[in-house]
Amino acid sequence: MAMFLRVDPKVEERFPGIGAFQVVVEEVRVEERNPEVERLKEETVKKVRGKYDLLSLREVRAIRAYRDFMWRLGIDPTKTRPSAEALVRRILLGKPFPTINSVVDLYNVISVRFLISIGAFDLDRLEGELLLRFAREGEEFLGIGMEKPLKLGGEVVVADERKVVAIYPYRDSELTKVTGETKRVLFLLCGVPGIERETLREAGRELEGLVRSLCGVRG
Repeated sequence: MAMFLRVDPKVEERFPGIGAFQVVVEEVRVEERNPEVERLKEETVKKVRGKYDLLSLREVRAIRAYRDFMWRLGIDPTKTRPSAEALVRRILLGKPFPTINSVVDLYNVISVRFLISIGAFDLDRLEGELLLRFAREGEEFLGIGMEKPLKLGGEVVVADERKVVAIYPYRDSELTKVTGETKRVLFLLCGVPGIERETLREAGRELEGLVRSLCGVRG
């Protein structure tokens, strides 16, 4: 399945052109490390260090689009970095590419290549269809790595029929994260105004192909 996420009209009205591309891959095998994924990470690090520098990074069109979006939400993107920018900055600062697991590392590679924010969810932990909407006052969200949930109100979030599963477009939920037990993954390629939908589709096709070839279940 590959399609665009349903967007609440109130969000669309405030942010015309916002949209997230969904890609589902079933029968995945999540490993701690995968040699081919490690090779792709090394290649990506070399490309980033040859293409970008810290001074000019913020003026790259895609980086600027995510920053502008977050400013409009009242979030300072110099303190809470959009996920793709955070990864690129990490590489430029000489830090190692993050190692979480084979599937997460692979979508991080695509995030860096296309400079788009990507989230991933264990499909079997989602309940019903997803919706991009504004958070309701007092809703709770437990992000990956958080010790206690945040109280929300007004943020742009992704929610299933029972809970918030992401603060859009930079933090996913602890409750639905991809782990070694995950068998079916929903990837969300997060677009904001200024990011072309074709870019999301292209990144989604590449991500799906890599996950199927490198993280698919082998008979």
